[in-house]
Amino acid sequence: MRSLRPLVILGLIFGPVLAAACGDPFALPRATLNNIVDTVSLYALNGTPPRTPSAYYLGSYLAPPVPVLIQNGTGFDFAVDLDSAYRPMLLPTGALRLGRASGVQRTTLPFDSIKIAPTGGFQLDSAVTFDVGERAIVHSRDTRCSFNIPAVYYAKLQILAVDSATRRITFQILVNDNCGYRGLEEGVPRR
Repeated sequence: MRSLRPLVILGLIFGPVLAAACGDPFALPRATLNNIVDTVSLYALNGTPPRTPSAYYLGSYLAPPVPVLIQNGTGFDFAVDLDSAYRPMLLPTGALRLGRASGVQRTTLPFDSIKIAPTGGFQLDSAVTFDVGERAIVHSRDTRCSFNIPAVYYAKLQILAVDSATRRITFQILVNDNCGYRGLEEGVPRR
């Protein structure tokens, strides 16, 4: 009977080299899309005409981030409204009884200092109220990336203005369109 010892020794020597050459099979593919800052206006859910966008979809590998008309039944990741003092509110899907899927988190960091999305601490089932100038980090509903790994999309935003007459909320937003990546800096993310 032949000894397996030479094969075991070769496996110990070359196994790590071969594994490194092949890469981590569970790692995300390299990010290729640039993170850019955009300015978006949405209209409050209540007190605005029905054909005005009141929600935002963070995107997927099949579609870019866009404002959404909720009345169309189109999927979205957060909606906006105004409270009685005309302060903007961000509503994740759970706040609208559509399942605790997307999340909103307030942050005190300046917009440009928000470098990476946290993995926890998101409000999933109630509205979060902001003043003009305040910032949030949001995540999408669960999705599947093009490579079939479950993940979410992340974004950071800052409320820029509220027009109380038209009930329009304007904010700047940076969405990381690279599925599963948490980096929130401009350019192609590394993490």
